[in-house]
Amino acid sequence: MGLGLLALIIISIDFYTDWLAPVRAQVNVIAAPFYKIVNTPKSVFDWGSDKLVSREDLQRENIDMRTELLIHQRKLQQMATLAAENVRLRQLLNSAKMISDRVVVAELISLSPDPLAHKVMINKGRQDGIFVGQPLLDAYGLMGQIIEVGDMYSWALLITDSTHALPVQVNRNGVRAVAEGVGDLYRLKLRHLPNTIDIRKGDLLVSSGLGQRFPVGYPVAEVVSITHDPGKPFAQVEVIPKAKLNRSRYVLIVVDDEQKNTGSNSANSNFNGKVQ
Repeated sequence: MGLGLLALIIISIDFYTDWLAPVRAQVNVIAAPFYKIVNTPKSVFDWGSDKLVSREDLQRENIDMRTELLIHQRKLQQMATLAAENVRLRQLLNSAKMISDRVVVAELISLSPDPLAHKVMINKGRQDGIFVGQPLLDAYGLMGQIIEVGDMYSWALLITDSTHALPVQVNRNGVRAVAEGVGDLYRLKLRHLPNTIDIRKGDLLVSSGLGQRFPVGYPVAEVVSITHDPGKPFAQVEVIPKAKLNRSRYVLIVVDDEQKNTGSNSANSNFNGKVQ
C-alpha cells in the first residue's frame, strides 16, 4: 500500500513538474540496452525476411524481371522500326511528288522462292488497276516492271534479273545503251559499247523510253567501273542500280493510261530474248 502511494506521488511530481527530468534522463540511458535486447527478436525476423529469400522466390523474381525486360526491348525495337519505316515512307512520298505520272503505293509481301529469279510480289492487283508492264520504283530509282497480275496481288520482275534488259541513256550527254541484269542485286552491265564512247565513272543512267515500256527519265543506275581492252571491240562497263532492291519495302507503281489502253498482256521480249 505504501509503495503504491509512493509511486503515485512520484508520477504526479513527474507529470506536473520538471524536478525528476534529470533522473528520467539517467534512467533512459540505463534502460536503452534493455530496449535493444528486447527488440532483438523482431530485428532478426525482419532481417531474415529481407535476406533469407527462398530459391523459388528468387527464380520467380528473375523470370518476372526477364519477361519485363523482353517486353520493354520489344517495344523499343518496334519504336525503332516504326521510326525507320516512317523515314522510308516520307522518302517515297517525296519521290512521288517529283513524278509527273500518276502512281499507286504498294507494299512488297513476298520474294520468289527461286534464288535465280529476281521477282517480288506486291499487295496490289487487278482490282487496284494494276496491269502487266507497269514500271515499279522506290524512292531512289527504277526497280522493275509488273509481269503477272492477280486480283489482289501482282508479281514484278526486277531489273537485275538475268532475263531483263532495259534501254537507258547517260543523263550527262544522252548516249544510249542497254542495261542488262546479270542475276546480281548489286550490279548491272552495259553491252556493246565501243571503247571510244563518252561515258565516265559516276555517270547517271536514266530510262530512255525506247521500247515504250518505261517512261523517260527515271533514274536507273550509276556507272562504277569502265574497262578498256585494246584487244576487244567493246568496253566493259559495270553499273549499280540506284533503287534499293534488297531493302525497299514500299514501292511506287506508275500508272500510264496510254500504255494500259494498248491492252498489254505480257512483257515485251527484245534484246536477244530478254524481257524489256
